[in-house]
Amino acid sequence: MKLDGLIVCEQCDLLQQEAVLEPGGTAMCGRCGNVLFRSQPRGLELSLVFSLTAAVLFLISNAFPIVTISSQGLTNSTTLLDAADRLVHDGIPSIAALVFATTFLMPALEITALIYLLLPLKLGRLPPGLSLAFRLIYLVKPWAMVEVFMMGLLVTITKLNAFASVAPDIALGSFVLLMISVTAAAANFDPHNFWRRVDELKKIEGSA
Repeated sequence: MKLDGLIVCEQCDLLQQEAVLEPGGTAMCGRCGNVLFRSQPRGLELSLVFSLTAAVLFLISNAFPIVTISSQGLTNSTTLLDAADRLVHDGIPSIAALVFATTFLMPALEITALIYLLLPLKLGRLPPGLSLAFRLIYLVKPWAMVEVFMMGLLVTITKLNAFASVAPDIALGSFVLLMISVTAAAANFDPHNFWRRVDELKKIEGSA
């Protein structure tokens, strides 16, 4: 949290003067040592690049099969949404809803919110509903579990190999790249730099 040159530690609530950092520097709380913010001159640009990359990979990951299973002359290719649909037909809609929410809906919302905020900033504009979109990122982030899905999928593939022929498909590789891209986008998204850029654009719009 920032108040006209002052910054509040999110961990211990200590109000302190905002430090001027060299590029790549890190400001830490004088009381508890919590990281207040980092100086990442190109952080928002990198976050936007990774977010756009993640959006493309997300479409690929859900448009193509994850794995192809062959057993006794029968072959079946499965997408993520097919897996959720199968869980519904198997009588466990609660698990299907959890899979859909954590591996499809929440990642989609996180990626969309990042692009919604960062693309207009890159173009020198302020998007409407800026604060709401910012809150949405941190609301859905704990529930976006692509990496957990990947670990579970790899374990399942390993076990299925004992009973059938399991061949990784195009979406499996894109899911791995998606996981890396989303992580990189979040790591480069610094709220401090974001709000500083917002303040700069507000001043420009106010003086226009």
